[in-house]
Amino acid sequence: MKRIKNLVTGAIIMLLMVLIYNFFHGANEERDTLEAQTSLIEKQVRNVSKLVVTEATYAKVYTYQNTKSYGWDFFESKKTALLSSNAQVTVGYDLKKMHFQIDAAQKTIRILNIPPPEININPRLSYYNLENGLVNKFEAADLNRMERLIAKDLRSKIEKSDIVSNAQNRLFSELSQIYVLTSSFGWTLEYDGSPLTSDDDWKAVLD
Repeated sequence: MKRIKNLVTGAIIMLLMVLIYNFFHGANEERDTLEAQTSLIEKQVRNVSKLVVTEATYAKVYTYQNTKSYGWDFFESKKTALLSSNAQVTVGYDLKKMHFQIDAAQKTIRILNIPPPEININPRLSYYNLENGLVNKFEAADLNRMERLIAKDLRSKIEKSDIVSNAQNRLFSELSQIYVLTSSFGWTLEYDGSPLTSDDDWKAVLD
């Protein structure tokens, strides 16, 4: 009887050892898989983080005038310029400036911010006609002023043009890669505390 009792006790101990081994082995295996996913996801998210740029050329002809009055408006001197601008414009998103957090325990990526578009304007000016006033002459400061005015005019038009929406579409395409990646691993992608699960969610973020 004692021998049978010892055999039963030994069997129970062996079973407990097997269960304990399987428990810790399974937990370690799951943790190893999670770490592998985290590492892969972080690598892929950083690979997406690059400069997304859309380029365009804007050509326009401008007439510039500057009038100075002397002697309480009894005498005015006006100078004029006819010039054209052939501007190279880029609208870009530097996704290296995008901040995000990876919560491995919750299998969640949280996008903390998306950088605003960077609009760069390089107006190349050609002067066709410069007419000086009698005492109001063109100087280097006038050329700098014309360039600033033209850049301001171009920026106001560019911000309402298709180039910005095209750049935003490219940004959407890049960010969608993160969503596809996280979804394939069963992770959740969030922005400002809300999950991103559809194109409409992304568009709401970018608008």
